[in-house]
Amino acid sequence: MAFVYGPVPSRRLGQSLGIDPIPFKTCNYNCVYCQLGRTIPVTNERRDFFSPLSILTEVETALDQHQPGNIDYVSFVGQGEPLLCASLGRLIRSVKALTSIPVAVITNGSLLFMRGVREELCAADVVIPTLDAADEATFRQINRAWPSLGIDRIVSGLESFRADFSGKLWVEVMLVRGLNDTEPVLIQLAAALERICPDRVQLNVPVRLPAEEWVEPSNAEGLLRAMTILGEVAEVIPAAEGMFEVDAMDSLVDGVVEILRRHPMRQRELERTLGHLAGDSKSEVIEALREHPFTQRRNYRGEVFWTYAGGQYGSASRRQPRPSSP
Repeated sequence: MAFVYGPVPSRRLGQSLGIDPIPFKTCNYNCVYCQLGRTIPVTNERRDFFSPLSILTEVETALDQHQPGNIDYVSFVGQGEPLLCASLGRLIRSVKALTSIPVAVITNGSLLFMRGVREELCAADVVIPTLDAADEATFRQINRAWPSLGIDRIVSGLESFRADFSGKLWVEVMLVRGLNDTEPVLIQLAAALERICPDRVQLNVPVRLPAEEWVEPSNAEGLLRAMTILGEVAEVIPAAEGMFEVDAMDSLVDGVVEILRRHPMRQRELERTLGHLAGDSKSEVIEALREHPFTQRRNYRGEVFWTYAGGQYGSASRRQPRPSSP
C-alpha cells in the first residue's frame, strides 16, 4: 500500500496502523534526532500531496484485513509532518466514520497557532505534539525549524489548542544528551508545559539511528533531572519491541521496504519479523534486501539499523542552529 502501513509497534500506542499523507521527509523541521534522516529541503507549505480518496480507500482495505483486537490506534504519522496535509481534518473525520478504533495524530505541533489547523485536529482522539525546548536557542539547535516558526509562537499555539481540544493531549519531549536535558533548559520547558497543561508529558530518548551521528540519548541522570523538574505529569516511555506487519498485497521484500520508508528497523527486529513471515526463506529475503536499491544499513551505538536509502544521515556540527532557507 502507498499510504497505509503496519500495524507497527509503537512506544506510546501499542500496535499502530499508520496513515501517511505526506511524501518522504516533507517537513518544516529538520530535527537532529530524526530516525528518517535530514529534511532536505525544509518546507512549510500546506497542501494535498496525494488524493484524500486514495488514502481513505487504503485505510478501509487495511481495516477490513484486521481483526478488531489487532490494532490499538489508527495513527496519522509517517514520513513527514502530517499538519502539512491540507485535508488532514477531513481524513481524520472520515477514518472515525469507518472504525471505532481511536485516532491519534503524531505531530511536531508547529502549525497549531493557526485556528484552522487547530479545528481540524480537534476531530482526533489523541494528539501527540513534540516540544523539545521552550527557549529559542535550544529549539533551533535541536529542531532546526523553518525560519518563521519561532518557539514562542509554537508554545502559544499549543496553549490555544489545549483550550479547544477535548481529547487526550500527550506532549513528547525527546531528550538529547547535553542539549535539552540540562537544568536551565528544563526549567524553561517546565514553565511552558505548565501553560499548556497536557494530560501527559512523555519523555523519550533517541533509540534509533539519528539524522546526525553525534546525537546521544540522555543518560539516567538526565532523565531523572527531567522527571524532577517537569513534575508528576512526566513519564519515561520505554522503547517499543514487537512484530512489524508487512502488507500481504506486496512482495515480502517490497513490503519491508515500505515499512523502512517510515520506520527503520534494528537487525534483530528485521530477523524476528522475517522469521515469522518468511520461515526458512528468511536468509534469502535478507540477502534480497541487502541488494535492494532502496535500502541501506547503518551502525548506531553498536547496533545495525536498516533504513530507507533516501534517508540522508551525517555529522553536521552540533552547534548548527538552523537550516538554510530553501
